[in-house]
Amino acid sequence: MANAILAAILSLILPGLGQIYGGQGLMKGIGFIIIALILNIISASTYSVIWLISIIFTLYAIYDAYVNVH
Repeated sequence: MANAILAAILSLILPGLGQIYGGQGLMKGIGFIIIALILNIISASTYSVIWLISIIFTLYAIYDAYVNVH
């Protein structure tokens, strides 16, 4: 049985890891990882508000991992 707090911590490190750990599916986890990487690359290369979207997405990934494991 997966630990909800560990799933949330893993999603904090890299969105998608908590979903994979929590058994939500490999494709969902990989999708979260790809979206997070794209958002981080765009926010690092431009000075726009994409960083805010990246933070919101990371917070959603943490919430999603915690709720679905809990």
